[in-house]
Amino acid sequence: MADFSINLKENGGINIIELSGYLDAHTAPELENAFSGLITDNKFKIVVNFTDLKYISSAGLGVFMAFIESVRSNNGDIKLAAMQPNVFNIFDLLGFPLLYEIFNTEEEAVNKFNS
Repeated sequence: MADFSINLKENGGINIIELSGYLDAHTAPELENAFSGLITDNKFKIVVNFTDLKYISSAGLGVFMAFIESVRSNNGDIKLAAMQPNVFNIFDLLGFPLLYEIFNTEEEAVNKFNS
């Protein structure tokens, strides 16, 4: 079983999902559950912090695509922050910077919601 964990926190009405470890087909359902829970609770301003994420597979990327329309249709967004270079390269290769705002730090992403 791959090492993976999610930590949820809130910062001034912005919901933060902190990812750690390896996000792949085996662990992607945990992230799906986190997004589903936030949406069920009408929490649509979401920042995903990748500081401790070491790897992401196509299954992990698919989770982001699965929820972005629902979040944006409720006047929210998913902003991505603090990616390791190898994780950013996967997002960049697949064109995610055209679909998502990606920030160097969690603080920058949170501030973007407040601006």
